[in-house]
Amino acid sequence: MSLLGLVSLLILLLLLSAFFAGSETALMSLNRYHLRHKARKGNRGARLAEQLLKRPDRLIGLILLGNNLVNFSASALVTLIAFNIGGEPAVAIGTGILTLTVIVFADIAPKTLAALNPERFAFPAAMIYYPLLKITYPVVWLTNMVSNSFLFLMGIRDKGNNLQTLTSEELRTVVRETSTRIPTRYREMLLSILDLEKVTVTDVMVPHKEIVGIDLNNNDFDIETAISKSRHTRLPVFKGNMEKVIGILHLRKLANTSNENFTKDLLINLLSEPYFVPEGTSLSAQLVQFQRRNERIALVVDEYGDIQGIITLEDILEEIVGEFTNPSDEENDVIQDSPNTYVVDAMANIRELNRSQNWKLPNDGPKTLNGLIIEMLETIPEPSTCLKINGYPIEIIESNDNCIQSVRIGARITQEKD
Repeated sequence: MSLLGLVSLLILLLLLSAFFAGSETALMSLNRYHLRHKARKGNRGARLAEQLLKRPDRLIGLILLGNNLVNFSASALVTLIAFNIGGEPAVAIGTGILTLTVIVFADIAPKTLAALNPERFAFPAAMIYYPLLKITYPVVWLTNMVSNSFLFLMGIRDKGNNLQTLTSEELRTVVRETSTRIPTRYREMLLSILDLEKVTVTDVMVPHKEIVGIDLNNNDFDIETAISKSRHTRLPVFKGNMEKVIGILHLRKLANTSNENFTKDLLINLLSEPYFVPEGTSLSAQLVQFQRRNERIALVVDEYGDIQGIITLEDILEEIVGEFTNPSDEENDVIQDSPNTYVVDAMANIRELNRSQNWKLPNDGPKTLNGLIIEMLETIPEPSTCLKINGYPIEIIESNDNCIQSVRIGARITQEKD
Protein backbone atom coordinates (compact mmCIF):
# COMPACT_ATOMS: atom_id res chain seq x y z
CA MET A 1 0.00 0.00 0.00
CA SER A 2 1.25 3.48 -0.84
CA LEU A 3 2.27 5.99 1.80
CA LEU A 4 -0.81 8.10 0.99
CA GLY A 5 -3.04 5.09 1.52
CA LEU A 6 -1.42 4.34 4.89
CA VAL A 7 -1.87 7.92 6.04
CA SER A 8 -5.51 7.91 4.93
CA LEU A 9 -6.10 4.67 6.86
CA LEU A 10 -4.42 6.20 9.94
CA ILE A 11 -6.72 9.23 9.78
CA LEU A 12 -9.74 6.89 9.55
CA LEU A 13 -8.55 4.96 12.62
CA LEU A 14 -8.12 8.20 14.59
CA LEU A 15 -11.65 9.28 13.66
CA LEU A 16 -12.98 5.92 14.83
CA SER A 17 -11.02 6.30 18.09
CA ALA A 18 -12.57 9.75 18.60
CA PHE A 19 -16.01 8.26 17.91
CA PHE A 20 -15.61 5.50 20.48
CA ALA A 21 -14.24 7.87 23.15
CA GLY A 22 -16.85 10.57 22.61
CA SER A 23 -19.83 8.20 22.35
CA GLU A 24 -18.84 6.46 25.58
CA THR A 25 -18.86 9.77 27.45
CA ALA A 26 -22.11 10.83 25.78
CA LEU A 27 -23.97 7.64 26.65
CA MET A 28 -22.75 7.63 30.25
CA SER A 29 -23.59 11.33 30.67
CA LEU A 30 -27.23 10.99 29.65
CA ASN A 31 -29.85 12.10 32.14
CA ARG A 32 -31.65 8.80 32.75
CA TYR A 33 -35.00 10.44 33.52
CA HIS A 34 -34.84 12.65 30.44
CA LEU A 35 -33.78 9.61 28.45
CA ARG A 36 -36.78 7.62 29.69
CA HIS A 37 -39.09 10.54 28.85
CA LYS A 38 -37.79 10.76 25.27
CA ALA A 39 -37.96 6.99 24.87
CA ARG A 40 -41.61 7.00 25.94
CA LYS A 41 -42.29 9.72 23.37
CA GLY A 42 -41.02 7.42 20.61
CA ASN A 43 -37.50 8.73 19.94
CA ARG A 44 -35.74 5.75 18.32
CA GLY A 45 -32.25 6.78 19.40
CA ALA A 46 -33.46 7.23 22.99
CA ARG A 47 -35.13 3.81 23.00
CA LEU A 48 -31.96 2.11 21.77
CA ALA A 49 -29.79 4.03 24.22
CA GLU A 50 -32.09 3.00 27.07
CA GLN A 51 -31.81 -0.64 26.01
CA LEU A 52 -28.01 -0.44 25.84
CA LEU A 53 -27.72 1.22 29.25
CA LYS A 54 -29.68 -1.58 30.90
CA ARG A 55 -26.48 -3.62 30.57
CA PRO A 56 -23.65 -1.07 30.84
CA ASP A 57 -21.05 -3.84 31.16
CA ARG A 58 -21.83 -5.05 27.65
CA LEU A 59 -21.90 -1.53 26.23
CA ILE A 60 -18.59 -0.61 27.84
CA GLY A 61 -17.10 -3.91 26.69
CA LEU A 62 -18.15 -3.21 23.11
CA ILE A 63 -16.80 0.36 23.16
CA LEU A 64 -13.47 -0.62 24.72
CA LEU A 65 -13.13 -3.51 22.32
CA GLY A 66 -13.54 -1.20 19.36
CA ASN A 67 -11.46 1.62 20.85
CA ASN A 68 -8.50 -0.60 21.74
CA LEU A 69 -8.67 -2.30 18.37
CA VAL A 70 -8.40 0.96 16.42
CA ASN A 71 -5.78 2.44 18.79
CA PHE A 72 -3.51 -0.60 18.58
CA SER A 73 -4.00 -0.68 14.81
CA ALA A 74 -3.12 3.02 14.60
CA SER A 75 0.00 2.41 16.67
CA ALA A 76 1.11 -0.40 14.38
CA LEU A 77 0.35 1.73 11.33
CA VAL A 78 2.37 4.68 12.66
CA THR A 79 5.28 2.36 13.31
CA LEU A 80 5.14 1.12 9.72
CA ILE A 81 4.84 4.63 8.25
CA ALA A 82 7.62 6.07 10.43
CA PHE A 83 9.96 3.16 9.66
CA ASN A 84 9.41 3.62 5.94
CA ILE A 85 10.11 7.35 6.18
CA GLY A 86 13.06 7.58 8.56
CA GLY A 87 13.96 4.18 9.91
CA GLU A 88 14.14 3.25 13.60
CA PRO A 89 14.75 6.84 14.95
CA ALA A 90 11.55 7.99 13.25
CA VAL A 91 9.55 5.26 15.02
CA ALA A 92 10.13 6.84 18.43
CA ILE A 93 9.20 10.28 17.08
CA GLY A 94 6.09 8.86 15.41
CA THR A 95 5.00 7.14 18.64
CA GLY A 96 5.29 10.41 20.54
CA ILE A 97 3.34 12.34 17.90
CA LEU A 98 0.63 9.63 17.84
CA THR A 99 0.32 9.68 21.62
CA LEU A 100 -0.16 13.45 21.67
CA THR A 101 -2.60 13.30 18.74
CA VAL A 102 -4.72 10.56 20.36
CA ILE A 103 -4.85 12.36 23.71
CA VAL A 104 -5.90 15.71 22.22
CA PHE A 105 -7.94 14.89 19.12
CA ALA A 106 -9.21 11.37 19.84
CA ASP A 107 -9.80 11.59 23.58
CA ILE A 108 -10.02 14.99 25.31
CA ALA A 109 -11.72 16.95 22.51
CA PRO A 110 -14.45 14.39 21.63
CA LYS A 111 -15.16 13.57 25.29
CA THR A 112 -15.49 17.25 26.19
CA LEU A 113 -17.77 17.88 23.24
CA ALA A 114 -19.87 14.83 24.10
CA ALA A 115 -20.16 15.83 27.75
CA LEU A 116 -21.49 19.24 26.71
CA ASN A 117 -24.03 17.77 24.24
CA PRO A 118 -24.64 14.15 25.32
CA GLU A 119 -27.96 13.57 23.53
CA ARG A 120 -26.68 14.96 20.25
CA PHE A 121 -23.96 12.29 20.12
CA ALA A 122 -25.46 9.46 22.20
CA PHE A 123 -28.64 8.86 20.18
CA PRO A 124 -26.91 8.45 16.76
CA ALA A 125 -24.19 6.36 18.42
CA ALA A 126 -26.84 4.09 19.96
CA MET A 127 -28.18 3.34 16.47
CA ILE A 128 -24.69 2.11 15.52
CA TYR A 129 -23.88 0.26 18.74
CA TYR A 130 -27.15 -1.67 18.95
CA PRO A 131 -26.66 -3.72 15.77
CA LEU A 132 -22.88 -3.81 16.31
CA LEU A 133 -23.45 -5.41 19.72
CA LYS A 134 -25.57 -8.11 18.07
CA ILE A 135 -22.79 -8.86 15.62
CA THR A 136 -19.94 -8.94 18.15
CA TYR A 137 -21.99 -10.43 20.98
CA PRO A 138 -19.90 -13.66 21.39
CA VAL A 139 -16.66 -11.69 21.79
CA VAL A 140 -18.27 -9.11 24.11
CA TRP A 141 -19.93 -11.86 26.15
CA LEU A 142 -16.61 -13.66 26.59
CA THR A 143 -14.73 -10.54 27.69
CA ASN A 144 -17.53 -9.57 30.06
CA MET A 145 -17.62 -13.05 31.56
CA VAL A 146 -13.91 -12.83 32.37
CA SER A 147 -14.16 -9.32 33.81
CA ASN A 148 -17.33 -10.07 35.81
CA SER A 149 -15.73 -13.24 37.19
CA PHE A 150 -12.77 -11.19 38.37
CA LEU A 151 -15.13 -8.67 40.03
CA PHE A 152 -17.03 -11.54 41.64
CA LEU A 153 -13.80 -12.85 43.17
CA MET A 154 -13.15 -9.34 44.46
CA GLY A 155 -16.51 -9.40 46.27
CA ILE A 156 -18.30 -7.06 43.87
CA ARG A 157 -21.79 -8.21 42.86
CA ASP A 158 -23.84 -6.95 39.93
CA LYS A 159 -27.11 -5.66 41.42
CA GLY A 160 -28.54 -4.63 38.07
CA ASN A 161 -28.82 -1.18 36.62
CA ASN A 162 -32.46 -0.40 37.13
CA LEU A 163 -33.25 3.28 37.14
CA GLN A 164 -32.61 4.34 40.72
CA THR A 165 -35.38 6.18 42.48
CA LEU A 166 -34.64 9.62 43.84
CA THR A 167 -34.73 10.28 47.56
CA SER A 168 -36.85 13.12 48.89
CA GLU A 169 -33.80 15.34 49.35
CA GLU A 170 -32.57 14.60 45.81
CA LEU A 171 -36.02 15.37 44.44
CA ARG A 172 -36.05 18.67 46.33
CA THR A 173 -32.72 19.55 44.73
CA VAL A 174 -34.10 18.72 41.28
CA VAL A 175 -37.14 20.93 41.87
CA ARG A 176 -35.01 23.83 43.12
CA GLU A 177 -32.75 23.60 40.07
CA THR A 178 -35.70 23.95 37.67
CA SER A 179 -36.14 27.63 38.53
CA THR A 180 -35.96 28.67 34.86
CA ARG A 181 -38.55 26.13 33.71
CA ILE A 182 -41.13 26.00 36.51
CA PRO A 183 -42.82 29.19 37.82
CA THR A 184 -41.89 30.11 41.38
CA ARG A 185 -45.38 29.47 42.69
CA TYR A 186 -45.55 25.94 41.28
CA ARG A 187 -42.03 25.19 42.47
CA GLU A 188 -42.96 26.24 46.02
CA MET A 189 -46.05 24.03 45.86
CA LEU A 190 -43.97 21.03 44.81
CA LEU A 191 -41.51 21.64 47.65
CA SER A 192 -44.42 21.99 50.08
CA ILE A 193 -45.79 18.62 48.98
CA LEU A 194 -42.39 17.03 49.60
CA ASP A 195 -42.27 18.66 53.04
CA LEU A 196 -45.59 17.15 54.13
CA GLU A 197 -43.80 14.08 55.46
CA LYS A 198 -41.59 16.26 57.68
CA VAL A 199 -44.41 18.41 59.11
CA THR A 200 -46.76 17.05 61.78
CA VAL A 201 -50.34 17.96 62.59
CA THR A 202 -49.06 19.75 65.69
CA ASP A 203 -47.20 22.23 63.49
CA VAL A 204 -50.30 23.49 61.67
CA MET A 205 -53.21 22.73 64.01
CA VAL A 206 -55.38 25.35 65.66
CA PRO A 207 -54.17 25.22 69.29
CA HIS A 208 -56.51 24.27 72.12
CA LYS A 209 -56.72 27.84 73.36
CA GLU A 210 -57.97 29.14 69.99
CA ILE A 211 -60.57 26.45 69.26
CA VAL A 212 -64.03 27.84 68.53
CA GLY A 213 -66.81 25.46 69.55
CA ILE A 214 -70.26 25.13 71.05
CA ASP A 215 -70.71 24.58 74.78
CA LEU A 216 -73.96 22.75 75.49
CA ASN A 217 -73.92 24.14 79.04
CA ASN A 218 -74.80 27.55 77.56
CA ASN A 219 -78.41 28.54 76.98
CA ASP A 220 -80.08 28.21 73.60
CA PHE A 221 -79.71 31.92 72.79
CA ASP A 222 -75.95 31.90 73.38
CA ILE A 223 -75.58 28.75 71.29
CA GLU A 224 -77.57 30.22 68.41
CA THR A 225 -75.48 33.41 68.62
CA ALA A 226 -72.23 31.45 68.52
CA ILE A 227 -73.43 29.49 65.49
CA SER A 228 -74.59 32.59 63.60
CA LYS A 229 -71.28 34.38 64.17
CA SER A 230 -69.09 31.40 63.33
CA ARG A 231 -66.82 31.63 60.28
CA HIS A 232 -66.39 27.86 60.26
CA THR A 233 -68.61 25.22 58.67
CA ARG A 234 -67.72 22.56 61.25
CA LEU A 235 -67.69 23.17 64.99
CA PRO A 236 -66.80 20.88 67.88
CA VAL A 237 -69.57 20.50 70.45
CA PHE A 238 -68.69 19.92 74.09
CA LYS A 239 -70.04 20.15 77.62
CA GLY A 240 -68.20 22.53 79.91
CA ASN A 241 -64.75 22.28 78.26
CA MET A 242 -63.08 20.86 75.17
CA GLU A 243 -61.95 17.74 77.02
CA LYS A 244 -65.61 16.68 77.08
CA VAL A 245 -66.26 16.93 73.35
CA ILE A 246 -69.24 14.85 72.22
CA GLY A 247 -69.26 15.42 68.47
CA ILE A 248 -68.77 17.66 65.45
CA LEU A 249 -71.55 19.85 64.06
CA HIS A 250 -71.73 20.52 60.33
CA LEU A 251 -73.62 23.79 59.90
CA ARG A 252 -75.06 22.61 56.59
CA LYS A 253 -76.99 19.91 58.43
CA LEU A 254 -78.33 22.56 60.78
CA ALA A 255 -79.36 24.75 57.85
CA ASN A 256 -81.44 21.88 56.46
CA THR A 257 -83.52 21.97 59.66
CA SER A 258 -84.22 25.70 59.50
CA ASN A 259 -87.98 25.06 59.54
CA GLU A 260 -87.77 23.34 62.94
CA ASN A 261 -87.45 25.03 66.30
CA PHE A 262 -83.89 25.06 67.58
CA THR A 263 -83.26 22.86 70.63
CA LYS A 264 -80.21 21.22 72.14
CA ASP A 265 -81.69 17.79 71.42
CA LEU A 266 -81.99 18.73 67.75
CA LEU A 267 -78.36 19.87 67.80
CA ILE A 268 -77.16 16.65 69.42
CA ASN A 269 -78.98 14.53 66.84
CA LEU A 270 -77.07 16.30 64.06
CA LEU A 271 -73.63 15.61 65.50
CA SER A 272 -71.13 13.27 63.88
CA GLU A 273 -68.62 11.23 65.85
CA PRO A 274 -65.42 13.11 66.74
CA TYR A 275 -62.28 11.88 64.99
CA PHE A 276 -59.08 11.84 67.09
CA VAL A 277 -55.51 11.71 65.77
CA PRO A 278 -52.18 11.53 67.67
CA GLU A 279 -50.09 14.69 67.78
CA GLY A 280 -47.07 13.19 66.00
CA THR A 281 -48.94 12.28 62.79
CA SER A 282 -47.29 13.64 59.64
CA LEU A 283 -49.36 15.76 57.29
CA SER A 284 -48.83 13.31 54.43
CA ALA A 285 -50.25 10.46 56.53
CA GLN A 286 -53.10 12.61 57.82
CA LEU A 287 -54.06 13.69 54.31
CA VAL A 288 -54.39 10.01 53.35
CA GLN A 289 -56.47 9.31 56.46
CA PHE A 290 -58.80 12.21 55.71
CA GLN A 291 -59.32 10.78 52.24
CA ARG A 292 -59.89 7.21 53.42
CA ARG A 293 -62.30 8.16 56.21
CA ASN A 294 -64.02 10.88 54.19
CA GLU A 295 -63.34 13.35 57.03
CA ARG A 296 -62.38 17.01 56.96
CA ILE A 297 -61.68 17.76 60.63
CA ALA A 298 -59.91 15.94 63.45
CA LEU A 299 -59.07 16.56 67.09
CA VAL A 300 -55.36 16.29 67.91
CA VAL A 301 -54.60 14.51 71.19
CA ASP A 302 -51.37 13.88 73.12
CA GLU A 303 -50.18 10.61 74.64
CA TYR A 304 -52.50 11.14 77.63
CA GLY A 305 -55.57 11.68 75.46
CA ASP A 306 -55.79 15.41 76.20
CA ILE A 307 -56.96 17.54 73.29
CA GLN A 308 -54.17 19.76 71.97
CA GLY A 309 -55.92 21.34 69.01
CA ILE A 310 -57.85 20.86 65.78
CA ILE A 311 -56.53 19.99 62.33
CA THR A 312 -58.63 20.37 59.18
CA LEU A 313 -58.22 19.38 55.57
CA GLU A 314 -57.99 23.08 54.74
CA ASP A 315 -54.98 23.45 57.06
CA ILE A 316 -53.12 20.75 55.13
CA LEU A 317 -54.04 22.19 51.74
CA GLU A 318 -52.84 25.61 52.87
CA GLU A 319 -49.46 24.07 53.56
CA ILE A 320 -49.30 23.22 49.87
CA VAL A 321 -50.90 26.15 48.07
CA GLY A 322 -50.69 28.89 50.70
CA GLU A 323 -53.35 30.71 52.66
CA PHE A 324 -56.89 30.62 51.27
CA THR A 325 -58.15 33.50 53.38
CA ASN A 326 -57.28 37.15 52.92
CA PRO A 327 -54.85 38.37 55.60
CA SER A 328 -57.07 41.41 56.13
CA ASP A 329 -59.91 39.11 57.14
CA GLU A 330 -58.06 37.67 60.12
CA GLU A 331 -56.05 38.98 63.00
CA ASN A 332 -52.58 40.12 62.04
CA ASP A 333 -49.95 38.57 64.29
CA VAL A 334 -47.17 40.87 63.02
CA ILE A 335 -47.29 44.67 63.01
CA GLN A 336 -44.35 46.65 61.67
CA ASP A 337 -43.26 49.05 64.41
CA SER A 338 -40.39 50.68 62.50
CA PRO A 339 -38.38 49.91 59.35
CA ASN A 340 -36.45 47.14 61.15
CA THR A 341 -38.65 46.10 64.10
CA TYR A 342 -41.97 44.29 64.41
CA VAL A 343 -44.47 43.85 67.21
CA VAL A 344 -45.50 40.21 67.26
CA ASP A 345 -48.23 38.29 69.07
CA ALA A 346 -46.32 35.81 71.24
CA MET A 347 -48.95 33.14 70.60
CA ALA A 348 -48.16 33.19 66.86
CA ASN A 349 -46.99 29.95 65.28
CA ILE A 350 -43.24 30.00 64.59
CA ARG A 351 -43.55 28.19 61.26
CA GLU A 352 -46.09 30.72 60.06
CA LEU A 353 -43.84 33.59 61.17
CA ASN A 354 -40.86 32.11 59.36
CA ARG A 355 -42.92 31.64 56.24
CA SER A 356 -44.63 35.04 56.17
CA GLN A 357 -41.65 37.14 57.31
CA ASN A 358 -38.85 35.02 55.84
CA TRP A 359 -37.35 34.63 59.30
CA LYS A 360 -35.24 31.74 60.57
CA LEU A 361 -36.46 31.24 64.12
CA PRO A 362 -35.88 27.67 65.40
CA ASN A 363 -39.04 25.59 65.03
CA ASP A 364 -37.84 22.11 65.95
CA GLY A 365 -39.06 22.51 69.54
CA PRO A 366 -41.91 24.71 70.81
CA LYS A 367 -44.47 25.67 68.20
CA THR A 368 -45.24 29.21 69.40
CA LEU A 369 -43.03 32.21 70.04
CA ASN A 370 -44.23 32.23 73.65
CA GLY A 371 -43.10 28.63 74.15
CA LEU A 372 -39.75 29.26 72.48
CA ILE A 373 -38.90 32.22 74.73
CA ILE A 374 -40.05 30.47 77.91
CA GLU A 375 -38.06 27.35 77.04
CA MET A 376 -34.94 29.43 76.51
CA LEU A 377 -35.28 31.55 79.66
CA GLU A 378 -36.82 28.76 81.76
CA THR A 379 -39.17 31.31 83.29
CA ILE A 380 -41.91 33.73 82.26
CA PRO A 381 -40.04 37.01 81.72
CA GLU A 382 -41.12 40.44 82.88
CA PRO A 383 -41.86 43.22 80.37
CA SER A 384 -38.72 44.97 79.02
CA THR A 385 -36.70 41.75 79.26
CA CYS A 386 -34.40 41.44 76.24
CA LEU A 387 -32.81 38.37 74.71
CA LYS A 388 -31.47 37.13 71.40
CA ILE A 389 -32.64 33.98 69.60
CA ASN A 390 -30.78 32.79 66.51
CA GLY A 391 -29.51 36.32 65.92
CA TYR A 392 -32.88 38.07 66.37
CA PRO A 393 -33.02 40.65 69.20
CA ILE A 394 -36.30 40.21 71.10
CA GLU A 395 -37.84 42.51 73.71
CA ILE A 396 -40.77 41.42 75.87
CA ILE A 397 -43.52 44.06 75.61
CA GLU A 398 -46.36 42.48 77.57
CA SER A 399 -46.71 39.39 79.72
CA ASN A 400 -48.79 38.06 82.59
CA ASP A 401 -48.45 35.35 85.19
CA ASN A 402 -48.78 32.40 82.81
CA CYS A 403 -47.67 33.53 79.35
CA ILE A 404 -46.05 36.17 77.17
CA GLN A 405 -48.53 38.22 75.19
CA SER A 406 -46.48 40.36 72.80
CA VAL A 407 -42.84 40.96 71.88
CA ARG A 408 -40.79 43.25 69.68
CA ILE A 409 -38.43 41.56 67.21
CA GLY A 410 -35.61 43.37 65.43
CA ALA A 411 -33.68 42.58 62.28
CA ARG A 412 -31.40 39.58 62.48
CA ILE A 413 -27.80 40.29 63.50
CA THR A 414 -25.31 38.00 61.80
CA GLN A 415 -21.99 37.42 63.51
CA GLU A 416 -19.00 37.79 61.24
CA LYS A 417 -16.32 35.14 61.55
CA ASP A 418 -12.78 36.31 62.14
